[in-house]
Amino acid sequence: MPGQHVSYIKRQFHFLLPLLPVICCFIIFTGCSYAAKEPKSITGFYYDTIISVTIYDSSSDQLLSQCMDLAAHYEKLLSPNIEGSDIWNINHNPNSYVTVSKDTLSLINTALSYARMSNGLVDPTIGSLSQLWNFGSDNTAVIPEQKEIQTALSHINYEAVHIKENQVMLSDPYACMELGFIAKGFIADKIKEFLLSKGVTSAIINLGGNVLTLGSKPDGTPFSIGIQKPFEKSGVSALTLEINDKSVVSSGSYERFFEQDGILYHHILSTQTGYPVNSGLSQVTIISESSTTGDALSTLCFISGYEKAASLLESYPDVQAVFITEDGQISYINF
Repeated sequence: MPGQHVSYIKRQFHFLLPLLPVICCFIIFTGCSYAAKEPKSITGFYYDTIISVTIYDSSSDQLLSQCMDLAAHYEKLLSPNIEGSDIWNINHNPNSYVTVSKDTLSLINTALSYARMSNGLVDPTIGSLSQLWNFGSDNTAVIPEQKEIQTALSHINYEAVHIKENQVMLSDPYACMELGFIAKGFIADKIKEFLLSKGVTSAIINLGGNVLTLGSKPDGTPFSIGIQKPFEKSGVSALTLEINDKSVVSSGSYERFFEQDGILYHHILSTQTGYPVNSGLSQVTIISESSTTGDALSTLCFISGYEKAASLLESYPDVQAVFITEDGQISYINF
């Protein structure tokens, strides 16, 4: 693809909850010109979003197809909207232990660890609230009634999730599990793990904007990833990052939102107030080894606001972060 830019819009992953509060970013890949071999890509539509895998050091169509098979596998495993998925089964069998797969159990345990660490600022039982706001593909402007919000908040409690060996139970019959703040990162890590097992050393995995790179370009130079400037048209970058073998994940208020009476309502919801978070930020981008970590921390840092997030990241010296405030100021941590 000499001289071309390939761009993708990060959309909402509806499979992860009925109406999922997820992070949003716009990624631009640049400088993909190589003398040795043309990269090969595959694109699919899973989780109500466009996903893609591009491999630079292998021409195997089978590998690319297997990546899409993995995407389909995790959609069927983790979607609360697909009858018979692990998450659907948990949500529809309250007060009963449900046997789940090893991967689902691992993801739930990781989600709970972030819930405990944040005192519930991120919580895998947020589904009762997010369903009210209707940040779906049509982005319908719906402001729930205060009574509805309070009722939903009363059923957000990660302590209602109980684990016994390979079984999971919700002890609140009105709680609803969804793993939107962490699942795309987990899936990206799993696809990377698969590609590495097949000897791939140069690739880009893009799950609707959650970007994970394997190695560098075949010529040894880093991948250039542009981060969407909030509330500008698609493709306008606020900054460009040079990335080798890292994950880049952003959370922002600019992708899924509506305005009413001069107030902006976006998809990242507070488990304390029931309304969209007002943290003074428009975007947080996390650069990390693990995309699971990046996914969780980008959402948590956005919710926390700059000062608290900066303090939190002192415990993650290997994680880099970029903050963009509502007035457009950019700050960097651990660069």
